[in-house]
Parts: sequence; structure tokens; C-alpha cells
Amino acid sequence: MKILMASEDLPGERVGGLGKHVVTLANALLSLGHEVAILGRNDGDSGAAGAPDPAAQVGFGGRFIPAFELRHLGWKELQMGVFNPYKRPWFARKIGRAIARHAAGFDVVHYHGHLPMAGLYLDPALNFVQTRHDQGSECVTHLRFRDGAACARLDARDCAGCIHAAPGPLRRQVSAHAVLRYRAQAASAFARHKTIFVSDFLRRQFLRQLPAADLSRCRVIHNFIQYPLLAKLAAHRQVQAGQVLLAGRIDAGKGFGDFLAAARARLPPAAKVKVVGDGPERAALERDFAGAQVAFLGWQPYPEVIGLTAGSHVCVVPSVLEEPCATTVLEALALGRACIAMARGGNRELAAYQQYDGQLQLATSMTEMVAMLNAALARPPVTPVLPATSPLDVFHAVPKILDCYRD
Repeated sequence: MKILMASEDLPGERVGGLGKHVVTLANALLSLGHEVAILGRNDGDSGAAGAPDPAAQVGFGGRFIPAFELRHLGWKELQMGVFNPYKRPWFARKIGRAIARHAAGFDVVHYHGHLPMAGLYLDPALNFVQTRHDQGSECVTHLRFRDGAACARLDARDCAGCIHAAPGPLRRQVSAHAVLRYRAQAASAFARHKTIFVSDFLRRQFLRQLPAADLSRCRVIHNFIQYPLLAKLAAHRQVQAGQVLLAGRIDAGKGFGDFLAAARARLPPAAKVKVVGDGPERAALERDFAGAQVAFLGWQPYPEVIGLTAGSHVCVVPSVLEEPCATTVLEALALGRACIAMARGGNRELAAYQQYDGQLQLATSMTEMVAMLNAALARPPVTPVLPATSPLDVFHAVPKILDCYRD
């Protein structure tokens, strides 16, 4: 097949989880003999002398097409204190038009991005698939996270509180109009074109907000990893008894601060917590918690992160936001490491990928998470022989995705 991937998250020096997902899938399809190109941002210097090659920059083995000229993304929403009803449809139209300009000659276009209504600006006859990676199908901030906790509000007027600290009636009305329009357009796009949710949690969350939405063209395909690469990077890594790993962006939603506060003075003497990543909360957390048992390693290259994962007694994923399908959990499970995460979001679905009973433990509070960790550290680390293949590998997902393309 001739496949055009599209994402506004590419290219970049440090590619996030969504971008890595796109590149991993695209390279897997290339290796199977499909013709694949990636349509991404045009940052204005991609053709300049000395500018990095976008495909090489992100590790893609095919052709990269710069196409999305996305500028002035803010639209002064913060200054006005409202979500603008026209902002997201305007950018979705730009992306839709860019896709339409390049879609000729491809059998399928697969969009991985943040604007679920983009398909409305494409010919209904186009074989178009989008993957939804977060809660941005019905939440304009994509996270459904507010005031340090997962947001369960259903009234669109309450969304005004995510753009203004004290919105009055007018701001609530304008933001509600923007959110309701956004959700309605997403639902229309899902009914028109095929959609993949990376967890059933995401599908259910959308139906919770829009129970009458037509999702008959939607399916669930979990995230995936490059298992042979992980197994290679993990080879000969010895598990360090007592080593605990937290890896990810260090912000409020990832829960690192909440976990470290709950674990303070409660860890066994031999425990050594390694915190990998960077983000807005890193400096404050390092000041408050770094010490003999807690080390902040900063951002690390992917091979080093996988090596640390493979060598840890326990991996902890303390996200207080509702992770749709946490890659850090998938990597720990694939490498046979014990993993403790919060019992929320798509984490419950990932127990299906355990290599042994109890490999993934789900906590309902930080206090329970620390108790689970201490119990796990009191036992010798489990070190299973890694299998030749893993159901989490991208090549197990590819047949399902190709089936979606051909449907």
C-alpha cells in the first residue's frame, strides 16, 4: 500500500510519545514493503543549507513532506480568558487542506494529531484514518486534568475555568460555545471517517460526554513498542535490587511530586529512587526531595531510559491524570519489570499484557502505591527470561491497522 502518515507533532529534536508512535509505525510499514511518507510541520527552514533533514532527525527511513505552516497558535485566548470557538476549526481546516494537497496517489492517509475535526475538511470518499492518542476528542486541553486532579465535569460551561481563574457568565458562555462546537465537530468527523482509539477508555470517555455519537466506524488498537529494540537495549542489564524508576515529563499531571511526598520517610533503607525526565516541576521537586534515596537524572536518551527500566526492581508510574495508554507501563511490562501505576485511565486494560501474575499492580491512592512499592521491594526482583516476541510489539498491531486501512 501507499500510506501517508500525517502529524503536526513532527519533526523535532525531542519527539514526544505521539511522534514516536508515528515514526515507529511508519518504519514498521516500510520494512514490510509498503510505501510510506510522513506529512509534518513546515518550520520554515527545512530546505535551508545546514538545516537538519526532518526524516533523519526523527529516525524515519522514508520521505518527509513539510506541509503544515502552523503559526500564531495562541490566538490571545489567555489574554481574553476564553476558548475561541473559531481557533481550533481554523487550524483543523489548514491541516485538512494540507492533507488534501498531498493525498493524491496514496491509498490511505493516517492522521495522528490534536484536532479531531480535521477529517471534516477532507473529501468523504478519501480513505482517511485518524488515531486518537489523548482525551482531546472532547477536551480542548486534551488532558481532562484540572486543579491537580482528573476532571469529571460534564457541563461545558465549567470548561471556562481551564482558561480563566474566575470566569463570569459571559466567559462561561463563550467558552461553552467553543467546547460544544469542538465536540460536535469531532463527533461528525468520527461518523464520516475511520478512527482508532488507543484504549477503550478513550472511546468510553467520548461516549460519556456525547452518548449519541456514532462510533460505528471506530475501533480500539492499543499503543505499541519496538520490542526487538527494547530487548536489545536491555540485554545484559542486571536488575538492581531496591532500584525504583520514575520516568516521564515532570509536571503536575504525572504525579511525581505527589508520590515523592507520600514516600518521604516511608521507603526502606535500601531503596534508591531514580527520577528521569525534565519539566516545569523538576527544579522544585529536586530541591525538596533530592537526597541519599532520591536522585534526579534529568532528561536522558531513550536507550538509557530503557536500560534504567530493565535494571530496576520496580517501575512506578504515578500519573494522577488519566493516562490513555501509558507507554512507560508498556515498556516495563515488555521488559518483565514489576510495575505499579494508578488504577485510572487506560491502565486497567494493560493488565492483559502481564508476563506473570501481579506484574502490574494498580493503586487507588498514593498511600496505597507506596505500600505496594514497599511490599514489592521486600521481595526479590522477578527476572523472567524475555520471550522472542511480545504482543506489545508494533508488528502485532500492524495487521489490525492494515485491516482498518482496507475496511
